[in-house]
Formats: sequence, C-alpha cells, structure tokens
Amino acid sequence: MSKTLEATIEIAASPEAVWAVVSDLKRMGEWSPQCRRMIVRGGPVTEGTTTININRKGLLVWPTTAKVVTFEPARRLRFRINENRTIWSFELEPTATGTRVVQRREAPTGTSKVSQTLVKYVLGGTEAFDDELTAGMNATLARLKTEIEASARV
Repeated sequence: MSKTLEATIEIAASPEAVWAVVSDLKRMGEWSPQCRRMIVRGGPVTEGTTTININRKGLLVWPTTAKVVTFEPARRLRFRINENRTIWSFELEPTATGTRVVQRREAPTGTSKVSQTLVKYVLGGTEAFDDELTAGMNATLARLKTEIEASARV
C-alpha cells in the first residue's frame, strides 16, 4: 500500500477566496509542477465531474483521467485518478488569520500494478517519486498562496 502524502500551508484569505481558486481545476497547470493541465469535461466542476489530465516529469509526458468524488464548497475537494486509484484532495479550514489548506494524496486501496511498475522502472522508484510528489505539493500550495494573497490585496 502506498503511503499518504501531505502538505499544509496557511493562506491569508477567507476559505471562500481560497476555494474560488482551488476548485477551478482548469487552472491546475498553473500551480502543479507535475500536472501540467486539467481539461474539465462538461459544465462547472461539481461532484461527478471528470477531467483529462496531462502530466509531465522531465521529458516524460503522460495522460490520466480523474473523477471528482467530493465537492464541498469552501471546505473539501477530492478527485480520484482512475489509472492508479489515488485520491488527491484539498481541505480548507478557517483560522484566525485566514485559511489552512491541506493537500493530500492517498491510496486507500493501494495503487494499480501498472502504476507500481511505471513508478519503479520509469519514474525513479516509490521513495524518490513520493518525495518528488511531496515537494510538488509544497510548490503547488506556495504558488496558490502567492496568487490568492496577491489577489486579496488588490
């Protein structure tokens, strides 16, 4: 079973302001070092929405698909990657000075054999890839913080 990965940041803005950016999945490529693009299928993002994602690591580029499994405005957004069974999420919690944002990657049922093989032989091994994903999550949250706080000052 793959371990849970997590990153946390405090953003000086309301949960509603943070949610407006985090839930706009079409913008994920602006924040994530690995997920370079999310194409939202259908109308506005809600529970059940599906996406096509373009991921990149160095010269490697690969597609995945996802389905939004939890959509609780200003609180929680979770989507499941179909190819490897991982669940990515953003959880928002109000604080005295803004919003705590937790980004998490979970694999409650483990990852697929195909994903395990690709991680082991193509993406540098589980430990190195998990470290890279965690660093990417921290970079994603830092980029979100910069964008949201700059918009809040305007």
